[in-house]
Amino acid sequence: MEHLLDNPAWNALTSGNSNLSNGNELVKYFSPEVSPFVALKHNTSENFKLMHRILPFESPVLYVTHRQIDIPALWKQLQCVQAFQMVYDTVQSSIPDPGTELVSLTDEHIPQMLALTKLTNPGPFVERTIDFGHYQGIFDGDKLVAMAGQRLHIDHYAEVSAVCTHPDHTGKSYARRLLSSQIQRILAANKTPFLHVRCDNDRAVKVYQDMGFVARSEMYFYVLRKN
Repeated sequence: MEHLLDNPAWNALTSGNSNLSNGNELVKYFSPEVSPFVALKHNTSENFKLMHRILPFESPVLYVTHRQIDIPALWKQLQCVQAFQMVYDTVQSSIPDPGTELVSLTDEHIPQMLALTKLTNPGPFVERTIDFGHYQGIFDGDKLVAMAGQRLHIDHYAEVSAVCTHPDHTGKSYARRLLSSQIQRILAANKTPFLHVRCDNDRAVKVYQDMGFVARSEMYFYVLRKN
C-alpha cells in the first residue's frame, strides 16, 4: 500500500493545502505564483496528457514521486533532482530551545524572502509561497539573514521548507533555531514534521539528522515544461 508521503504533492493538494488547490479529480496544481508543484492521483501516461491539456500556464512545473519514471513525450524534462525525504523521529529527539529572536514573516518581508531564497536556493520560492504559512526569520538589523517555514500539509504530516541562511551568517546555528521552532509548532498541532533535502547536500543532511530527522525514502523532483 502506498504511503501518504510517497505522493506528497497530491496528498497535500487534497488535504491540508486544499485551500490552494486547482484542478480536477485526477490532476491538481498550485497557482504558479504560490508553487510550481503539480500532482497526479496516479502516475499514468493518460494523466500526464490530461495535465498537459488542463494546465492554464506555460511556466515550468515540479512533479515529485518516490520512484524514477519515464516522462511522456508531451513534456520536456529540464532537470531531475534526487532528494531524501526525512521524517522527524520524536522517540530519538530532544528539541533545543529556538531562542527569542525569531520574527514572524509577513507580506512586507516578501522582497527580502525572495532575495534570500534566490541567493541560497533552498528550493522553489515565488511571490506567494508565503501563503503556505508559518514563515519565521532572523534579522541582522533590518536585513533578513535566515528563514524557514512550512509547505506541504498532508493529513497528520507537515513539511518544513525553505530553510536557508545567508552565506555571510552561516555557522551561527540559525538553521537549527528555526528548525526547532518549526518542529515545536508542528508537534503542538499534533502533526509529524518532515522535509526534503538534496541527496548531495551533505551538510544539511547532517544538520537534519542531528535534529532528529531520519531518512524515509529517496524522492525524485522532475522539473518539466510543456513541449
